[in-house]
Amino acid sequence: MTMTDPTTSAHSSVAAPRVAFPPGFSWGAATAAYQIEGAAAEGGRTPSIWDAFAKTPGKVLNGDTGDVAVDHYHRFREDVRLMADLGLTSYRFSLSWPRIQPTGRGPAVERGLDFYRALVDTLLEHGISPVATLYHWDLPQDLEEAGGWPIRETAYRFAEYAALAAGALGDRVPVWTTLNEPWCSAFLGYGSGVHAPGRTNPADALKAAHHLNLGHGLAVGALREVLPASAKIAVSLNLHLVRPLTDTPGDREAARRIEAVGNRIWTGPMFKGGYDEDLKADTAHLVDWDELVRPGDEAEIGRPIDLLGLNYYNPTVVSAPSEAAAESAEAARNDGHGDSEFSCWPGSEDVVFHLANDDVTAMGWPIDASGLSDSLVGMHRDFGLPLLVTENGAAFEDVVGPDGEVDDPERVRYVELHLQAVADAIAAGADVRGYYLWSLLDNFEWAYGYSKRFGIVHVDYDTQQRTPKTSARWYAEVIRRGGLA
Repeated sequence: MTMTDPTTSAHSSVAAPRVAFPPGFSWGAATAAYQIEGAAAEGGRTPSIWDAFAKTPGKVLNGDTGDVAVDHYHRFREDVRLMADLGLTSYRFSLSWPRIQPTGRGPAVERGLDFYRALVDTLLEHGISPVATLYHWDLPQDLEEAGGWPIRETAYRFAEYAALAAGALGDRVPVWTTLNEPWCSAFLGYGSGVHAPGRTNPADALKAAHHLNLGHGLAVGALREVLPASAKIAVSLNLHLVRPLTDTPGDREAARRIEAVGNRIWTGPMFKGGYDEDLKADTAHLVDWDELVRPGDEAEIGRPIDLLGLNYYNPTVVSAPSEAAAESAEAARNDGHGDSEFSCWPGSEDVVFHLANDDVTAMGWPIDASGLSDSLVGMHRDFGLPLLVTENGAAFEDVVGPDGEVDDPERVRYVELHLQAVADAIAAGADVRGYYLWSLLDNFEWAYGYSKRFGIVHVDYDTQQRTPKTSARWYAEVIRRGGLA
């Protein structure tokens, strides 16, 4: 069994591509545990915050839950064969914290680790390099009941869990991601309440953000102690590509505020030495930063990492508050982050959001690939780290045809535009090492339940039958060529 690093693994091409990607570029797909695994009460697993949230009436469309999801827990070998058929060189998946450490404390459950051992071994047998994400939003419910991410202790529990997972799998998994989209965990989970655990307190959202940052730093330290020296550590951020609607001072100020609480709340302490003063000033009426951030916290958060992941779907266009905007409730919700009377932008609740254009996906998210290239070039300039596109994809109204096929030309167009944007960023000097398409499989799409399909493989939720869509076959050809035709 040979372990390959997804940032250096090679692949062969069958024809000279029109747009070629660098040798060793990682071609992948991504998933998340709660969205695909199912087996919610098997193998010692206990409820996560998403189990509790999904079972709360009115929180998830149609009352859908991830109890079964797409049954990946029992069908992972079939799913890995699908990945191999597509020619994927890498697969990014997340570990279920409550499957490994059911209460968020104490020793690991070996049955939970055994599932991931088997998954990783199967990936390696098929020549697919695993990328493990430690946290994709499934906090053990026991820890939420003890206070969740707004309390400091949760950060230490996360580091303990990271060490357990790495101790069991570190000899086979070459790349580890600490957090996936901590912005969503903090501000959708504790601010607007549209994600688990469904709390709506702006102060708690900011406290959660700091403790997620701290948990990341503590986990980096724990991973370094356990993993082999060759292992690489990353974090995946959904950095908002923020653009002012106009070049007026008011709109530029709106963009500054959203960029602060959307992006720099993570990148400041992770890469620049600490939280920016303007962010703290914007939110000083909500939290006491001097009390929240203890001596040594920012140094802990800033532990060096090896790779930086970007999750990108669309740009964020904002303007200053106005009477016209205030009269339009719809305008304020054009941030793409769900419908709630509570804001996910603490300290900047009155900033107005606008669609970048009217070419939108089934999620209502505008399609603008230029934001991906702009983001990657900016991240390369600002942070100087090797980059991975750890999520990028789109939901459309996929239909199974009379012949059983699923033709999704809109998704093919979307992915092609965004791969071109990645190529443009590389040509501009950005060190982009890989692309992970979201998502491999149709799955449980959080508060939207099973109503939105992001997969390149269609799943019949009644039978669990998998059917590769046109986009899957197209992506396979891109991988075989090593670029766009």
